Amino acid sequence: MAMAVAAITTGLVLTAGCSGGSDDGKDEESAAPSGQDDKGNDEGGSASDGSKVLAEVKGGDSMTLTVNSAKREDGGFVTVEGQLTNGSSNLWTGVEWKSDETELSLKNRASMAASKLTDKTGKKRYFILRDTEGRCLCTSFQGGLKPGQTKSWYAQFPAPAEDTNKVDFQIADMPPASIDISEG
Repeated sequence: MAMAVAAITTGLVLTAGCSGGSDDGKDEESAAPSGQDDKGNDEGGSASDGSKVLAEVKGGDSMTLTVNSAKREDGGFVTVEGQLTNGSSNLWTGVEWKSDETELSLKNRASMAASKLTDKTGKKRYFILRDTEGRCLCTSFQGGLKPGQTKSWYAQFPAPAEDTNKVDFQIADMPPASIDISEG
């Protein structure tokens, strides 16, 4: 009985700590890292304001993905932030960016859920973190991006080994972007 109570308590603590949500009725998928509002708009002070570019790649549907920061955080994870711009004349829905993993694809359509970090030297791949309900700790693009629109994004991953500071960030049909991880 004590083990069951401990397991339930731990689950509740993890849900509250990892979901990024609150009781204000907002969906946890809209959670944003510090320095951004719940729509991914920069409130100032964050590296994703476009002032620093670690990498920029262009892919299908005339999308441009910019990586502005990759920070190793306390707690053993890496937060990657940047901008996504729709350079086409059509609405971009992000359908092709959903994860192939069943849990992530069902709960995280049009999000950064399919992104990953690859440590080529250590020969390891790191997939997106998720909360206890299977939602990725990343930006969702619900409603898509209109032509010419730019939106800030973030994605969180398990941190590679302390001595690993260079990784490739990739999502869906975009080419890999080599980025340096800084200490947060």
